[in-house]
Amino acid sequence: MCFKEFDEKTKYFMSEALLEAQKAYDRGETPIGAVVVCNGEIVGRGYNKVETSNNPLNHAEMVAIEEACDKLGRWRLFDCEIYVTMEPCVMCAGAIVNSRIKKIYIGARHLKNHVVDKHNEFKREIYDDNKVIFEFGIMGEECSNILNEFFKKRRSEKK
Repeated sequence: MCFKEFDEKTKYFMSEALLEAQKAYDRGETPIGAVVVCNGEIVGRGYNKVETSNNPLNHAEMVAIEEACDKLGRWRLFDCEIYVTMEPCVMCAGAIVNSRIKKIYIGARHLKNHVVDKHNEFKREIYDDNKVIFEFGIMGEECSNILNEFFKKRRSEKK
């Protein structure tokens, strides 16, 4: 759990990522949202669209990065930061690094099992090697709650 206080700007952009996560939730997708910010302006938004698009690449981060690249007309996003409601997977971590984003704000951590923990250590090494700054716990409770609620609902539907 993170007890660091974040400024209003950081909370605002994470709340925008949470709005994206709500869109995923409403469509039956795993509720993860992301926004890419450049010079204080949201230039890319994304939420999980894997199920509805039948495309495993359509994670929230990937969608937001693609939109930011289209809007800015370039693939190097070195002057951007990304806000994500849940810790990025290995694929998305690679996309963040390859797009040259230098700062990641993360809501909920992905703490599930030993294999996931190994992946998290691998991602942290990638971030460190590429001088990507990452911060956990921004609106972490809210980000965790939407995921917990979604999976609780899914489990009850299967009964």
